[in-house]
Amino acid sequence: GRLLTRRTGARCALRSMATQQKLEIDPEYPGTSVARLKAIHQRVSQLTAQKLSEPWPEVRRLLLWAGGLRDLETAAPGEGYTGHAFNDYNHCDLTPMLGDVQNECNADGRVQQISRGNQLGPGIRMASLPELGPGGSWSTCTNGCNSEPPNDVAHTQFRSRIAFKLVWTPIDDFASFVLVDDAGAELARGTPQPPLPDKRQRMMNFKIVEGSKYA
Repeated sequence: GRLLTRRTGARCALRSMATQQKLEIDPEYPGTSVARLKAIHQRVSQLTAQKLSEPWPEVRRLLLWAGGLRDLETAAPGEGYTGHAFNDYNHCDLTPMLGDVQNECNADGRVQQISRGNQLGPGIRMASLPELGPGGSWSTCTNGCNSEPPNDVAHTQFRSRIAFKLVWTPIDDFASFVLVDDAGAELARGTPQPPLPDKRQRMMNFKIVEGSKYA
């Protein structure tokens, strides 16, 4: 019995070591699920301007799919609800983080204007699509991204890069948006049809990135 237990334990340990060895780690932001980020970018590459110019509810569902999130508009907040994602000025960062950091909650208050009990872990696990890779996804708050380095939920609370950020653009009176990556490079853009998020929300979205690498 003890010998079998030891052998089983050794096999589990070896499998765990193999998984860790295969896991690509970002040295600057070690909370990033690198495999998941790459898979998200692959999906975003399929989002043509035409697809992103459908009615906004359909476009938003595409953004959730690309980011590895389920469309859970009827779930309770904290239990996987994603109805807020990309629908207001602030929840516009798509963050792919490893499982080890999902329970970080901004306890030290380093992310300004965010609760010290910002516990997102259970909702992340419920809403994340597993096929995109290890860890999970979430639409985190954008505020704080206009500093260098960014002091937002993704980079500070989760120590993760963003896969993309949605930014409404003033070029056409906030009718269009662009998706940019962690370095601010454009990934995609679209001009969705109504019903759009409230214009004040779209204007505020640009305001909090203005002057940063994401604008």
